[in-house]
Amino acid sequence: MLPALSSRRRFSDLSEQEILALAVSSEEDDARIYRTLAERLRADYPESATIFDGMAEEEDGHRQALINLHRLRFGEVIPLIRREHVAGYYARNPVWLTANLSLERMRDEAAEMERQAQAFYTRAAQNTQDAATRKLLGDLAQAESGHERRAEELTAGVRASDEGKEEERAAYRQFILTWVQPGLAGLMDGSVSTLAPIFATAFATHNTHTTLLVGLAAAIGAGISMGFTEATHDDGVISGRGSPLKRGLASGVMTAIGGLGHALPYLIPDFWTATALAMVIVFVELWAIAWIQNRFMETPFLRATVQVVLGGALVFAAGVLIGAG
Repeated sequence: MLPALSSRRRFSDLSEQEILALAVSSEEDDARIYRTLAERLRADYPESATIFDGMAEEEDGHRQALINLHRLRFGEVIPLIRREHVAGYYARNPVWLTANLSLERMRDEAAEMERQAQAFYTRAAQNTQDAATRKLLGDLAQAESGHERRAEELTAGVRASDEGKEEERAAYRQFILTWVQPGLAGLMDGSVSTLAPIFATAFATHNTHTTLLVGLAAAIGAGISMGFTEATHDDGVISGRGSPLKRGLASGVMTAIGGLGHALPYLIPDFWTATALAMVIVFVELWAIAWIQNRFMETPFLRATVQVVLGGALVFAAGVLIGAG
């Protein structure tokens, strides 16, 4: 189902006051994230924790400068506007996800945060007419660029930092953002959301042709919906997630594949043979999703298994019970 895209404002439609308010809330969030990372690292990596503490303090300074400018131009009341209110604006991972990240992955997360913040301030400066506001936003863009360099230094001893490896890391990170994340979301949606309608139809009719038609409709419809949603909700300019066309293609195709996997066995005329094969494919799909989450997203395998396999099993059981009822 398509979300209500109109519930989020476009960045280009924000007023200068709203841009300042968004920057204030973003700096507050980033400072909290850096302090959380510092606490996670303090026992084992005190030097890296100190760097994150310093970055958090600098974010506090940025926030105060933005508040002072807002007070000077617009008064004391700052509008409540956050990242999730703006279409295409970059999102931060919940800080509790850092509990299982390596130091190197924390460094990568911090560097990505600063790249996104720099892109935001650069674009925001271009959208403002007031000279003082434009200067502050430009200065903050430059400061965030310095933060990115500091984040890159956090694990300098882990591996060589020559230009070739840095480009390789950047390309891999972009691959994750542009292809893996939307593709994984699509595969999860297509594999899990189509379980109930397909198996409910199968056990209600015991007719392989009808089940195949329902499965095809569910898989292809979900693929179109997910692909369109992914391509339109974020243009990738600020978030840095890459081409919306590529992300929409990855999400749409993988959603359709996830649904077609357990629909196509119903090409087999014998109902029980087709159903048994479809169940085996569902099992393989769910384990593949758990493996991808563990391999590319660094989700602990046990957690990924519980989330995906258990969730899929519940949806599958619901479809069977509804169809057999």
